[in-house]
Amino acid sequence: MPNDRKILVTSALPYANGSIHIGHLVEYIQTDIYVRYQRLRGRVCYYLCADDTHGTPIMLKAQAEGISPEQLIARVAAEHLRDFTDFGISFDRFGSTHSDENRVLSEHFYGRLKAGGHIAVRAIEQAFDPVKRLFLPDRFIRGECPRCHAADQYGDSCEACGATYAPTDLINPVSALSGATPVTRSSEHYFFKLGDFADNLKAFTAGDALSREAGHKLAEWLNEGLTDWDISRDAPYFGFEIPGAPGKYFYVWLDAPVGYIATFWQLRARLEDRALAIDDVRAQWSQYEIHHFIGKDILNFHGLFWPAMLEAADFTRPKTIHVHGFLTVNGKKMSKSRGTFITARRYLDTLPAEYLRYYFAAKLNNGIEDIDLNLDDFRARINADLVGKLVNIASRSAQLLAKHLDNTLGEILPDAPLYTEFLKAGETVEACYEACEYSRAVKTIMDLADRANRYVDEARPWEIARAPERGAELQAICTQTLNLFCVLIAYLKPILPQTAARVETWLGGPELDFESIKTPRLSCTIKPYTHLMRRIESTDLAPLIDNTEGADPAPRAPSTPPAGQPAAPAAEAAAGVISAEDFARIDLRVARVVAADFVEGADKLLKLSLDLNEGRTRTVFAGIRHAYTPADLVGRLVVCVANLKPRKMRFGVSEGMVLAASDSDGLVVLEPGEGARPGMTIR
Repeated sequence: MPNDRKILVTSALPYANGSIHIGHLVEYIQTDIYVRYQRLRGRVCYYLCADDTHGTPIMLKAQAEGISPEQLIARVAAEHLRDFTDFGISFDRFGSTHSDENRVLSEHFYGRLKAGGHIAVRAIEQAFDPVKRLFLPDRFIRGECPRCHAADQYGDSCEACGATYAPTDLINPVSALSGATPVTRSSEHYFFKLGDFADNLKAFTAGDALSREAGHKLAEWLNEGLTDWDISRDAPYFGFEIPGAPGKYFYVWLDAPVGYIATFWQLRARLEDRALAIDDVRAQWSQYEIHHFIGKDILNFHGLFWPAMLEAADFTRPKTIHVHGFLTVNGKKMSKSRGTFITARRYLDTLPAEYLRYYFAAKLNNGIEDIDLNLDDFRARINADLVGKLVNIASRSAQLLAKHLDNTLGEILPDAPLYTEFLKAGETVEACYEACEYSRAVKTIMDLADRANRYVDEARPWEIARAPERGAELQAICTQTLNLFCVLIAYLKPILPQTAARVETWLGGPELDFESIKTPRLSCTIKPYTHLMRRIESTDLAPLIDNTEGADPAPRAPSTPPAGQPAAPAAEAAAGVISAEDFARIDLRVARVVAADFVEGADKLLKLSLDLNEGRTRTVFAGIRHAYTPADLVGRLVVCVANLKPRKMRFGVSEGMVLAASDSDGLVVLEPGEGARPGMTIR
């Protein structure tokens, strides 16, 4: 891919009447990864977004709070930008659709549509709230579905059967604002004659701008015939008034996409430090590849209405419209009653942002299917991939470098072909990022991480470290390992920018990117290692899921069996039978024995120092002295119960338990299978 590309990237505009939640973040994380990759390749790439600020809901919410709409959208904008920033979203400009630039451009687009004969004016019948004295948007009318007769459905669509209809078709409608029965009133509205662009849109949707799946969906709408699009709303309304039409306002979906260009106008004016005219903006807009990232629910606006508006106003249409699916949590739609409606801030108050960035990346491709945030899978994947595989590579070598080699890297890579193999894989990683096939990129990178860990396991540097005369060999192995780690971090930098920054600070030298890694880091001193990531414990997930609303009260465990129910068999109680749920709470993890000693005054105990890849070692006293000497155990992988309550003994505090098996022939410490690494969870 040439580096002289100029790329302009947008995400859909978040609505300014609520908080950002993790469903929104699928899109912003997907977009940010694409942008960061392009910048990493040295390309000019700007990322634009803005708050979508107009409409009846904004007006009504401001009224309910006793503030102006302008005060409301200013407050929400600050909250949105704070959440985005904390998730590492790297906007070049985050604006607002309630701006002078957007008003001027919206009027310009409307003027071009009108001059081209693409605007029609006619009276329509609308639902009117006689109490609130305003026309009701479809979503503010509730009633019985005319198809399946489900109660309490929206005025435009039924959540029960999926039917779409006009609000006038709703049975027994009521206003969601006042509870009054809406009355029908006539009002003159302005329409964009979208059908004028049908042939043009058929060519556009059949081109390269959309995936085949998205193009087919748009073709269905085109084949059904395009109807005129109502682009006006009646006062009272918060938005831009239509020129020459007092009391009529642009419908929010007209000025919202124009906000992309308005935000671009603001960015260019800032970069050039001069005032720009619309013709300047149009000329500069045409110099960029335009990439829109959107959810499938707004495909019709971006795939039909917006391209037609751009064509009418003589603005360049997007090169690519990237469409993604929805997010479910634990296999279900996000729900406040189930406690799975998770805001961005609630997540950030609980876990690091990059864990969610990585998990979404591992799920995302260029299709429009939904993705699921399964919290058990989330925990397992982060612990296995980021902590057990990735960080483990760095921590194992860093500890040895610090202890034996003054944190100094060697002069050579002992396995240069392996390093070349890692660099060659960059071609696949790049192609995946370019195509938004992030899940394939993550799989490729994690396969490399497995290969790096196998290299360490086969080299066994912890054994070499016990022989001071083999210091040069130990240094070479650690140098190879950390350079492999650098390649992995460079490949993951679009997904994990904060971690990459910490690694760059730790290692020093040039920033990690696809070019700098071609020259390995040799003969240099690095800073002392600080832990990069921590495991997710099961207790960490509890704050994310709050089932108190709508949940059944937890039953109290009876001290005696209910009447008529037999007590548990005595044999079962004597055998100490536990439930599957009890067993699932046992946290079994792989640990490496980094030190072992006899315990003075104890005939059966050995004192073990275990590395569970937590950034520290744990002390465990194990009654295995009659079967092992300390030298037998150092460097060996064992299985540890990691969530056992620390036990105070007269020799010290034991922070876990090492598993062993015994019979009449003796005792054997259990070892995990091939490929196991410190910190891995045993299932």
